[in-house]
Amino acid sequence: MKKFMNDPKQFVPQMLKGIALANPDTLKYVPEYNLIMRSDAPRHDKVSIVQGSGSGHEPAHVMTVGKGMLDGACPGDIFAAPPMDYVYETTKLLASDKGVLLLVNNYTGDKMAFEMAQELSEADGIMVRTLFINDDVAVQDSTWTVGRRGVAGNFFVMKAVGAAAEAGADLDEVVRIGEKVNAVTRTMGIALTACTPPAKGAPLFDLGDDEIEIGVGIHGEPGRRRAKMASADDIVDELLGAVVGDLPYTAGDRVALMINGLGGTPISELYLLYGIAHEKLAAQGITVTRSYVGEYCTSLEMAGASLTLVKLDEEIDGLLDAPAEIAYRVF
Repeated sequence: MKKFMNDPKQFVPQMLKGIALANPDTLKYVPEYNLIMRSDAPRHDKVSIVQGSGSGHEPAHVMTVGKGMLDGACPGDIFAAPPMDYVYETTKLLASDKGVLLLVNNYTGDKMAFEMAQELSEADGIMVRTLFINDDVAVQDSTWTVGRRGVAGNFFVMKAVGAAAEAGADLDEVVRIGEKVNAVTRTMGIALTACTPPAKGAPLFDLGDDEIEIGVGIHGEPGRRRAKMASADDIVDELLGAVVGDLPYTAGDRVALMINGLGGTPISELYLLYGIAHEKLAAQGITVTRSYVGEYCTSLEMAGASLTLVKLDEEIDGLLDAPAEIAYRVF
């Protein structure tokens, strides 16, 4: 697998430096902690929103730092949780008079790092809360997780809490909103190919030319089952069957529908999947009123996609409508 890189150990730092150099007026890079932060942060009139996770999922999360979204992101290496001290130092640097909310996708390494950082930060007198995101319906427990995984649905949580914080909500209110959005968000993905981390130089798993992984995780974790390649209609049926039935979403619901690319799927195929999913939801009496198609949470160059639904109400709609200014401008 050919990749644009120099030393694999410098892949993440060089990427982060590029993000900062491309956004000199709005972003600041702190290389000691892999930290990308808003240039105006911390602001003491708002809660600071921080997320970490491993690298390799861009634009999540370092490309979603900006007004109305994250105040900072401190990723680890490719598919690796950030070290606890990165999260702790980031929390100290972004400590606001109104507090800090740490968003964590539900993976064991991330949970450990963020929970330990929260304890240390609280000992320093910083007001900090942690919110775990677990929108993936594919499996209950999997590689690196206890409970469900956090995947592309994390974008809706980021967007909602970022909007609430920007509007001046206090920490308890921002946490309430994040928990509310997480509770009505469900996702499942499917892989057509594996991906190759820069330091590994080989695919993470073997997948035959005629095989797909149904319910794949964003680090290449196994899903529900491996199957033969199927039509787009059948694949959407599989994803919708798992996602719709989980909350469940029912006739009369208004939803946001996201088709997220995992890194190596053409946008034309993502829109094809979106159109099929939209029509199949309409046939069930579920109305799509917000649409998101593109790459939001990837797995390097993995070919595949995930489908996310969010059950909407007036409050969530308003938060998703709020303006955001970030380096990655799909949202």
